[in-house]
Amino acid sequence: MDLGIRGKTAIVCAGSKGLGLGCATKLAEAGVDLVLNARSEGPLEAAAAELRKFGVNVQTVACDITTTDGQARVLDAAGSVDILVNNAGGPPPGMWSDWERDDFIKALDSNMLTPIAMMKACLPSMMENGWGRVVNITSVSVKSPIAVLGLSNSARAGLTGYVAGTARQVAEKGVTINNMLPGIHATERAISLDAGAAQAQGKTVEQIKIDRCATIPVGRYGTSEEFGAMCAFLCSQHAGFIVGQNILLDGGAVNTTM
Repeated sequence: MDLGIRGKTAIVCAGSKGLGLGCATKLAEAGVDLVLNARSEGPLEAAAAELRKFGVNVQTVACDITTTDGQARVLDAAGSVDILVNNAGGPPPGMWSDWERDDFIKALDSNMLTPIAMMKACLPSMMENGWGRVVNITSVSVKSPIAVLGLSNSARAGLTGYVAGTARQVAEKGVTINNMLPGIHATERAISLDAGAAQAQGKTVEQIKIDRCATIPVGRYGTSEEFGAMCAFLCSQHAGFIVGQNILLDGGAVNTTM
């Protein structure tokens, strides 16, 4: 399917690895020029080199997107942008008794206030141009909270509430905002969480993975490629009637009617 977005420009935050890279790859396959961000220059440049093989322009900005300076650098490099993919690493796991106010402020900065700031910067020009796409990578925990990820649960739920209202305000200008809610995917984040669970439960990492796969109806972890394909579709010309949605990509793990 031709997604109809060849020649568009996209910002992909935290796009050198994992789900962010999956999104960047599928957008590049569709002919979208990229402004790619990540904290570490080495992995960022390696990812950009691979993405350029699709014949698209890829600018790189090595910075922390959760800082105002990092946001300014990415936005300056992009100029007028058609597509924004918000992404940032999740807060560390723990228990409710572990977290203090500063922990919540840091989580909110990374997983709520940063994507809001990026949207506020990009939406005006999208609305003026009469077309735009925003995809926020959040978490399955928005619909089914995960006890040990209380910081993430809180921050991403706040972002979800913001998007619910904002998406309806910009839709008439041809701009859509939607959220993608990943369940367990085969990324470094999953490996890290598996290792933490293994240590806490006295099991091997492989056993933890087997146990987690048993909770997923498809019986496996998701891939960054299939996640990226959904992102590219939401950014396409065919998705203009999808507004303010929270789309689960979890292999059926969350059992809910609505």
